[in-house]
Amino acid sequence: MSIANPLDDLIEQYIDFLIIEKGLSHNSIESYSTDLAGYGDFLEKNHIIDMAQADTIVILAWLIHLAKKGLSSKSRARHLITIRGFYKYLISEKLLHSNPVKEVDIPKIGQALPKIMSIAEVETLLAIGDVSTPKGVRNLAMMEIMYGAGLRVSELIFLKLQDVNLDAGLVRVMGKGSKERIVPIGSKAKSITQEWIDTRPLVLKNIQSQYLFIARAGKPMTRQAFWKIIKKNALLAGISKNVTPHTLRHSFATHLLEGGADLRSVQTMLGHSDISTTQIYTHISKEYLIKMHQKFYPRN
Repeated sequence: MSIANPLDDLIEQYIDFLIIEKGLSHNSIESYSTDLAGYGDFLEKNHIIDMAQADTIVILAWLIHLAKKGLSSKSRARHLITIRGFYKYLISEKLLHSNPVKEVDIPKIGQALPKIMSIAEVETLLAIGDVSTPKGVRNLAMMEIMYGAGLRVSELIFLKLQDVNLDAGLVRVMGKGSKERIVPIGSKAKSITQEWIDTRPLVLKNIQSQYLFIARAGKPMTRQAFWKIIKKNALLAGISKNVTPHTLRHSFATHLLEGGADLRSVQTMLGHSDISTTQIYTHISKEYLIKMHQKFYPRN
C-alpha cells in the first residue's frame, strides 16, 4: 500500500501520539524524535520516499549503517525498538499493511555483524587458484560465480549448464521457495566459466550430467566439499579471517552497496524476496540490473 503522507508528517503524527496518548517524558520524546529523524534521513538518502518500500532488507541495511557509524549493539537495539513502535503505530492506523521490522531481531550485546572480505582480499583469494588442472579451473569458476552473482552455496552447486548464458553474462538461479531470478556476472567470471565448460567434457568422459560444476560421476559437488575448497584457498592466500561460502555472498552485497549500488538492485540480485517485495521486483528490468552490476561490481 502506498502512503500519501510524507515521512516527516508521519513521524510528527507518531510523536503527537506518544505525547498525548502515551504521556511520555520530554527526554523520551526527544530520544524518539532523534532516532526517527535519523531513520528518515537514511531512507531519503536511499531514494525511498514511500514507507511501503522500506522492507526488511532496508531495515537490515539501516542497522548495518548504524554499526558502521560506530553505534554499539545497545544503541542499535534502542533505535530498532523506536522503529518497531513507529511501524506498529502505522499499522494500527491502517497507514501500512505489512510490518518489515517483525522479522528483524533486536541486536544482542556483543553480537558481531557478518564477516566480509575487503575487495583486495577477494582479489587475492581469486588470484591464488591453480588453473593448471581441470579441477583447479572448476574451483576458480565456482568462486568467481559465487562472488560475481552473490549466490548461496546451494544455488551454486546445483547450477545446470542451461542456467548459464555467457554471451549475455547472466546466470539463472533457482532460489528459496523455488523463486527464479536472473543475475549478471562479470567478465572474469564469464572467462573462467567458459574455460571450465570447454574442459568439462574431458572430465566427464562418457558420463552425462546436467550440472555445471560436477564432482564424481557427474554429480554436483557437496556443500562440505566446496567449503573445504574455500578454506584451502583462503589459507594459501594468507587470509586470516574465517572465510566461508557465505562470506563471498555477503562480500558481494557489501561491495556493491559500498560502491553506490541502490538497495533494490542488490536485494533483487541476492534473491531476498518476501510477499511485501515480490511486486517491486517485477518493475526491475534485466537491463537495469546489468547496468548496476557493470558499474559497481569490482571484477568487471
